[in-house]
Amino acid sequence: MDVARTFLISLATFFGIGRLPKTPGTWGTLACLPLALLLNYWGPFFAMIFTVLMLPVAILSAELYEKKNGGHDSKEIVIDEVLGFLITMTWLPISWQSYAIGFFLFRFLDILKPFPIGYIDKKVRGGLGVVADDVAAGIIANIVLQVIYTKTSWLGSQVVTAGF
Repeated sequence: MDVARTFLISLATFFGIGRLPKTPGTWGTLACLPLALLLNYWGPFFAMIFTVLMLPVAILSAELYEKKNGGHDSKEIVIDEVLGFLITMTWLPISWQSYAIGFFLFRFLDILKPFPIGYIDKKVRGGLGVVADDVAAGIIANIVLQVIYTKTSWLGSQVVTAGF
């Protein structure tokens, strides 16, 4: 059990990325780029299932980190940004345009926290509270990107995926 607990606490910082100086949320999102690309390359169903399964893991990870270190929503916890960005990129084309726009849109929403993201951030506590605002930012960013994808060619051409 100690190994699992240690792993989850380390996962909260995305294996130390959250401890980087200045803007740890941005570093966490950047560190997630290869994972998002790999998951989407394996196919949209695989990426979506992985992301959904990561939700309770991220909540538990953030909860354990908070209990170990005290305080709420420590800047070192970046698993919420990782999950939020994975949500942002679900069911989108694999192109540099979609990843660039997705990155900036997600970070914009996560930093400014417009309604309902800011409301969730202020009202929900614990590991769920750490993760929920980033999930909301990821969902909103994904909806915006889906509209852009279906109505324009701004997200470029899709890279062929493995199709699992």
